[in-house]
Amino acid sequence: MTGNFSETERERIREQLLTAGRDLFAQYTLSKTTIADLTDAVGIANSTFYQFFDSKTALYVAVLEREGEQLTPRLVAPLEANDDPETAIVAFLTTLMDEIETNPLIRQLVTDPDEMNRFREYNAEEERRKDREESLGYILPYVESWYESGAISGPDPRTIANAIRSVTFLTLHQEDIGAAQYPETRNLLIRAVAAGLSES
Repeated sequence: MTGNFSETERERIREQLLTAGRDLFAQYTLSKTTIADLTDAVGIANSTFYQFFDSKTALYVAVLEREGEQLTPRLVAPLEANDDPETAIVAFLTTLMDEIETNPLIRQLVTDPDEMNRFREYNAEEERRKDREESLGYILPYVESWYESGAISGPDPRTIANAIRSVTFLTLHQEDIGAAQYPETRNLLIRAVAAGLSES
């Protein structure tokens, strides 16, 4: 399939590329997925791919952005549903770490240095700063509210939010901890951080 496309066709093909990209990147990683893999899945010529995305990495970033958009409501829900900061932090971290541990696309990005480096190289420093702010933005407004009300303590809301988010790095060490010990270790750390921040 080559040539000019109607807006409806363009939207359909772009959507198919995003779906195929998510499936293939999750299964094979960005580096091992080829343009031909993507175009074969959609039924278009390799050259047609570039009418939709500048590069394979551009598609990968678009897939990750969509993944983040879909994840946001699930992350925010426990923060909005719980008035108690300790309960909210436990629920937020549990949801986030479950996603990192079970979503192969996000897991690869977090644990595979090559995937992360390709992502970083694609985004300019300003884009990376924006991504960090968006990541922090999931929880920072809630932390600021709790901090102002005295429900949690710490040096400042941004540092507290970063401390909460840093718990997710434990997922990088599942093998070091061991499969049998990891779930209990993870849950203990989540509870300890939430309880420590909520002490009056």
